[in-house]
Amino acid sequence: MNPLAVLAAAAPAPEAPGLSINFFWVIVAALNFIVFLALIWRFAFDPIADILAQRKARIDQGLADAEQARKDREAGVAERDHALAEARHEANEMIARAQKSAEEMRLADIAATRAELDRIRERATADIAAERDRALVDLRAQVADLAIAAAGKVVGETMTDARQRRLVDEFLRDQSAAGNGQTN
Repeated sequence: MNPLAVLAAAAPAPEAPGLSINFFWVIVAALNFIVFLALIWRFAFDPIADILAQRKARIDQGLADAEQARKDREAGVAERDHALAEARHEANEMIARAQKSAEEMRLADIAATRAELDRIRERATADIAAERDRALVDLRAQVADLAIAAAGKVVGETMTDARQRRLVDEFLRDQSAAGNGQTN
């Protein structure tokens, strides 16, 4: 006998074609799946979940820090703008005070110059009046000398200096009185 024939005789007879389900092996496979899922969950998914939770916490902290930094930056910008506005205000006040001081000094200089001009004008007026009076005195003396000389020639006699002066003074007083009476 042929060994192949022996094997063929020993093999079970083929069953009818179709699908057969063995519930024992289905339950064993399901239990294997659940055990492997529990082991994977415990040793793989839990550490990964912890790592992801820690990473999420770091990201949340980073976002919170970034938000705080943004708020601090905005507060710094606002504080800087406030300080600049205050500095500009102080600078404008200083400029206004300097301009006011300069204007006061200019007005004081103008007043001092006007006072000096008034003083010079008064002194010049007094000098002019004194010079005019001196010129009038000299002119009267010359007129008196000319009048005495003319009168001496007309009269033909010599007069004394005292008498000549007295006559000239009387003449000038009469002329001054007559001149004042005409102008009034």
